[in-house]
Amino acid sequence: MKRAGHLWPAVVERGNLVRAFHQAARGKRHKMEVRRFAADLDRHVDQLRRTLMDGTFEVGRFHVFKVHDPKERTIHAAHFEERVFHHALMNQCEPVLERQAVFHSYACRRGKGRLKAMDAARAAARRNDWQLKLDIRKYFESVPHDRLLDRLGRVFKDPAVLLWFERIVRGHRGDEGRGLPIGSLTSQHLANFYLVTLDRYCAEQPAVRAYCRYMDDFVCWGADKQGLLEVGRGLQRFVAQELGLELKHPPCPQPVRRGMDFLGYRMFPDHVELNRRSKVRYRRRLGVLSRLHEAGCLSESAVQQRLTALTAFVLPTASHRFRSRVCKQIRSAAIGLEPGEPGRQLEQQRDQLPRCEPQQQQSRQHEQQHRVPGGPQLRPREPDGFGVSMGLNRPSSASPPHRRGDQCNPWPSGAGSPTDVGSMPPDGSG
Repeated sequence: MKRAGHLWPAVVERGNLVRAFHQAARGKRHKMEVRRFAADLDRHVDQLRRTLMDGTFEVGRFHVFKVHDPKERTIHAAHFEERVFHHALMNQCEPVLERQAVFHSYACRRGKGRLKAMDAARAAARRNDWQLKLDIRKYFESVPHDRLLDRLGRVFKDPAVLLWFERIVRGHRGDEGRGLPIGSLTSQHLANFYLVTLDRYCAEQPAVRAYCRYMDDFVCWGADKQGLLEVGRGLQRFVAQELGLELKHPPCPQPVRRGMDFLGYRMFPDHVELNRRSKVRYRRRLGVLSRLHEAGCLSESAVQQRLTALTAFVLPTASHRFRSRVCKQIRSAAIGLEPGEPGRQLEQQRDQLPRCEPQQQQSRQHEQQHRVPGGPQLRPREPDGFGVSMGLNRPSSASPPHRRGDQCNPWPSGAGSPTDVGSMPPDGSG
């Protein structure tokens, strides 16, 4: 395949750098470094362009921190100016890398993604009897720099582009000669590109009838166990000799009916469940959101945004009972409907009104209201254990039914009451 060249002038073109700024600032405009860059955008863009053209721009400055999601990962977040440069570089180089990819690679590609990978895996499981699930041990920390740069040299011929790729790659653990920083845009694309030869090797195996890869997790499907076992042994040699990497586990084909852990789910031919690790992650994060809301560290709108992102991961599975059970356990479900809906406002009004009043005073209040004959009677919605507001920790809204002779009216007068007490006959009959 012909190598791509003459890309560097398009990378440092001013319009491309401005576009890269908006891409890098998406969702981060509240941060101080982004606001500082945007306050004098023209000057910062011109300065970035000048330092890139004369080769004095500094790469490899990271803000390092650790996350547990659920296992521990070390994140290297580049400074904002370098993130702008990464976007500008990949705007021109991503189409070239995309032409190298195979169809069944789903990570970091437009039109692909996690949901498409799940659909492909379920479709392949329904058509085959055996599956071979493999992944690479500490992939991002183990990518060899020299082999990656050699493969990039077979795709690009622009000297300036190759020079900056080398600076970016060797800017992280250059003394060890291995590893890509987790958290950088270029790392995602380069790590995905490095395994293209693995995709082609698997596609050429006669025993492999279906294939799917999401970054360093990949699955082969076949008709018999022995054929997939031979493929797995060949993959062990290929990964070690051609890629300089190591598989996390030895190959062990399994029947598709037993299911498979893939992308945080337990995949079966006819349905998808959350795996154990994802359940622990969901329960832990939901509890953290509840405690932060109760402590006043997060507003209700911020909690809803984070809960939406958290729940989006579990929605492709039949997990409603699990989510409801978790919310009940940590007492983080809201009472009633979502904020802004009439039912929620009525329930809040009911909690604020006095619960016990003299019967004569109640009757005088109800005489001012009019009941529409035959009209619908509104009842508050019972909590189902899965609301969007967090950490309210209020008692249940369920109230005992009204009985004749009770001195406490459990329902406030107005549109939210099941019946208008003031319009009922003295004997209680409707």
